[in-house]
Amino acid sequence: MLLIIDDDIAIRTSLSLLLKQAGFQSLSASSPEEARKYIDENKFELILMDMNFSLSTTGEEGLALLKDIKSKIADIPVILITAWGSIPLAVEGMKLGAADFINKPWNNEYLIQSINTALNLSKKNGEIKISQTRDRLNKQFDFENIIGTDPEYLKVLETIGRVADTDASVLIIGESGTGKELVAEAIHKNSRRKDNPFVKVNLGGISTSLFESEMFGHKKGSFTDAKEDRVGRFEAANKGTIFLDEIGDLDLNSQVKLLRVLQDRSYEVLGSSKTKIADLRVISATNKDLKSLVETNLFREDLFYRINLITIKIPPLRERPSDIPVLVNHFAGNLKTIYRRNDLKIYDSAIKWLTELPWPGNIRELKNLVERTVLVSNKNLLDVEDFIEHLQRGPNKGAKNSIPAVGSLTLEEMEVSMIKKALEFYEGNLSKVAKSLGLSRAALYRRLEKYGLLQ
Repeated sequence: MLLIIDDDIAIRTSLSLLLKQAGFQSLSASSPEEARKYIDENKFELILMDMNFSLSTTGEEGLALLKDIKSKIADIPVILITAWGSIPLAVEGMKLGAADFINKPWNNEYLIQSINTALNLSKKNGEIKISQTRDRLNKQFDFENIIGTDPEYLKVLETIGRVADTDASVLIIGESGTGKELVAEAIHKNSRRKDNPFVKVNLGGISTSLFESEMFGHKKGSFTDAKEDRVGRFEAANKGTIFLDEIGDLDLNSQVKLLRVLQDRSYEVLGSSKTKIADLRVISATNKDLKSLVETNLFREDLFYRINLITIKIPPLRERPSDIPVLVNHFAGNLKTIYRRNDLKIYDSAIKWLTELPWPGNIRELKNLVERTVLVSNKNLLDVEDFIEHLQRGPNKGAKNSIPAVGSLTLEEMEVSMIKKALEFYEGNLSKVAKSLGLSRAALYRRLEKYGLLQ
C-alpha cells in the first residue's frame, strides 16, 4: 500500500490512477493532518508527497510532515513531488531522509521506475545481512574482473550486489587508481540492464562548448562544424547504463544541463525540437570531495543529491594491504601468459616489500610498476632491488610521497628521507609508519631518536 499526500485533487486522482495501472494500491490524503491519521491507522510501503499544502510556498509544512514521518517510521521511503522552482526545498527534504524527488509535470515511466527502485532498496536494506566470503559472492554475482579478498573490499562487493539489480543512481568515490570504473562495470554486469550498452563518459575531458553535442548529440548543420549527424552519449546508453566518470571536474554551466536530464530523463538533440527520453541507469564517479565542492559553490547541491542515492566508497590500496600480494601475482600471471615467460617469479621478499609501500597511486600504480619491472628488467626472478630500480620511472617520480632515487643519497640519508615521508604520509601515526617501513615500534623509536625526529 502506498500513500499519496497532496492538496490538489487533480494530482491525487492522476497519481492514484497511474499507481493502479502499475499494480499498486494506494490511499490519498489532502493535508498533513489527514496523512498523519492514515499513517497511524495503516502500514504503508512508500509515501509520495508534495511539499506545500496552503497558499504559502515555503514548504515548511512539508518539511515538518517529513520530519514527523521519519521520526515515526525511519526506514519508509518517501518520494517528494515538487515544481522545478522549489528544488532547493526538495534538497532540504533529501537531507531529512527523502529517497528521491520528482519534478512536476512528471514523466510517468520515470516516476514508476523511481518508486520501484525505492521499494527494492527498502526491501534489501531490511534483509538480514550475513558475513560474506569471496567464494559466496562469486557464486551470487559476476565479479570476474575484480580482484580482492580484503574484508574492507568485501564490504564494497556486498554493496554492489545489493544495489545492482535496482535502478538506483550510484556515486562511486575513491582516490585515483582504486578501480572505480571496474566497480561501475560490475554494477552494470549484475543488473537487469546487463545485455544493453555500458557507456563511459570522462566528463573531465569534455569542454563546456562541446558538452551538449557530446552528451545529447547534434543534427547535421546545427552549428558550423556539424558536418553530419552525431549520436549523443545518452542516446547511445539507452536501455543500459551511463557511467559519468570524473563528475567532480564538470563546470557549473554543464552541471545545470546535466541536472535537467537527470531530473526528468528527457533531452533534445542539438538542431532538433523533438524531445527524447533517456531510459538508463546513471553511475557517477569522482576522486574529489563533492561535499567540499558544494560548500564552496563549485558543485550544485541539487545535482549532488540527484546522483548519490547510493554512495560506494572504495578503500585505497594502503587500507587493504592483504590484497597487494593477490594483485601482484595476478598481474604477474597475466604477463607470464601474454609474454610466454613461464619461469617468471617474484620472490616473497619483494612481495612483502611491495605490501609495505603506501601506494599513493593505488592499484594503477602497483600494476604499472609490476609491468614495468617485468618488461624492462628482462629477468625471470625478481627481488626487491628490481622493483626499487623501476619505482622511480613511474608517473609518481618527484612526488612528495616517492622514495629518493637509488644512488642519489647515502643509505643513512635515504633512511631519514623514508622515515620523514612515512611520518608525513601517515600524519604521525607511529604504528602505521613502523608497519609501512617493515619495522617494529621499538626499532622505529630508536631511529627517530638517532636522527633527532622525536617530537
